[in-house]
Amino acid sequence: MTTLKLGVMAPLEHGPEEELKRVHEFGLPTCQVVCWTQELFTPAMADRLIAAAEQYQVEVTTIWTGVPGPHVWDFVKGPVSIGIVPPEYRAERLAALKKGADFAARVGAPSITTHVGFIPENMTDPLYPGVLDALREIVEYCGERGLGFWFETGQETPVVLLRVIEDLGYENLGINLDPANLLMYGKANPVDALDVFGRYVRGVHAKDGEYPTNGRQLGVEKPLGEGRVNFPVLIPKLKALGYTGALTIEREISGPKQIEDIKRAIAVLSQLV
Repeated sequence: MTTLKLGVMAPLEHGPEEELKRVHEFGLPTCQVVCWTQELFTPAMADRLIAAAEQYQVEVTTIWTGVPGPHVWDFVKGPVSIGIVPPEYRAERLAALKKGADFAARVGAPSITTHVGFIPENMTDPLYPGVLDALREIVEYCGERGLGFWFETGQETPVVLLRVIEDLGYENLGINLDPANLLMYGKANPVDALDVFGRYVRGVHAKDGEYPTNGRQLGVEKPLGEGRVNFPVLIPKLKALGYTGALTIEREISGPKQIEDIKRAIAVLSQLV
């Protein structure tokens, strides 16, 4: 029987030594390193991350690469601000993703992960070809460095994401499944989504949330076990699909409550993995 590893998000902005020490103190063997500040993607920072990972025996499973410019996490301005879909930010954001890829290759991470944005559902939308061209550029760049490119789920339906992967046709494409995002954006039930794209899942965020209750704002993120993600069903289904990666706990708040919720998530997931 496959036992999945647990992990937690580790912001590079807080310093790799402090963050990987925290991962170790949680008793977790993996993390996803997240960074929205491209200026930190330096050889010196890579060396610090490598040293911290060795010191605390933590595996970095991906570099979650944020990009510059505005990001509004809602249904009003989100489509024109998030990811590489908005043409006016595309060149700058591709450059940032390439920096993330160079950093990931240097530290020995297997991939970069990011939000591509509100990919058009209609493949005849004039934006769609440009999004595919941008994706080809970054996916090929990752491939040349032996890296995967993982789509963070959220702003697109499962079938749109499947179509993009099929249209691109690269072997190094994968999905970082955030089940809460699928709910919070009103895009899918995450258990059912696995029927559509489950074979491409390479990473998982252990996060919980609710469906939207109005047409302008996302649903609410919740502590793991208090939202609508059915982890007792989701995790066995992932295993049945052959998933052997990590479940990376993400709780998008800060302070003592975040620590409390992460510890509770560890306790819940430890009974399921």
